[in-house]
Amino acid sequence: MRTDPTAGVARVVGRGLVTVLLLAFALFFVLPMVWLLLASTKSPADLIHGNPLSPGSIGSLVTNWQHLMSFQDGAVLTWMTNSVVYSALSVALTLLVGIPAGYAMALMRFKGRRLLLIVTLVVMLMPATALVLPIFLELSYLGLVNKAASVVLPMSFFPFGVYLTYIYFSTSVPGELLDAARLDGCSESATFVRVALPLAKPVVALVAFFSFVNNWNNFFLPYVMLPNSGNYPMQVGLTQMLAATPTFNPVVGANAEVQPPELVLATLVSIAPVLLVFLFSQRFLVAGLTAGATKG
Repeated sequence: MRTDPTAGVARVVGRGLVTVLLLAFALFFVLPMVWLLLASTKSPADLIHGNPLSPGSIGSLVTNWQHLMSFQDGAVLTWMTNSVVYSALSVALTLLVGIPAGYAMALMRFKGRRLLLIVTLVVMLMPATALVLPIFLELSYLGLVNKAASVVLPMSFFPFGVYLTYIYFSTSVPGELLDAARLDGCSESATFVRVALPLAKPVVALVAFFSFVNNWNNFFLPYVMLPNSGNYPMQVGLTQMLAATPTFNPVVGANAEVQPPELVLATLVSIAPVLLVFLFSQRFLVAGLTAGATKG
């Protein structure tokens, strides 16, 4: 059987174009990260006048770290602690409420179930910023503004996690297994805790990860709810550091508290927890993402 040489050339050209596009996208996304890592090791003068992709020194990195930790008497550590507390509490409440809610909507029949599912989908599609003002008015009436609850409670509301759980229990947990547990005398709560929940570890990990990332990167809600800088999470604290950096705020001038390399280092510190959580939970995330692909 004769092969068409034109088809072979077209295949090679197609692969070459795909390779070039992939390399272009890799450079587009990788170069900024490389620049961030290198910029944190430079002095302010080296960052401005030196080669953008040249490494700095350990001494400059240590100096930048010391200046960062001394910013406003250790405000960065306070902001990081606040972020960890807010995100962890919100994830715990999300799992406590969202996983049973998704289970109930997937495997139980009750009045208003369909309406509740539609409302979940509608709210999931709404921009989170659209809800900040009514939430602020509600929490202000309750006297919770500038308290941890004003951030933790709204961030615990995670309809996307409820929908993920609903999809998982609808497609991956055999109803016969739950019926067998009920026939053996298990109550509905015992069936959920002893049978359904152990099978749902992948989706629990997935919901926890998405909730954590969403909470950690949340800026607008804590910015509105927390007027006191001592209660800021790291994402809001970064804006205060940005305002104290002469490159972004010329008014600061010679009295600048933060230099550009220190701001770069603060950015790296702010994304480190998300990266660590992703690395340690990668196996569970892959299992959760593939859990609903085929019906068990």
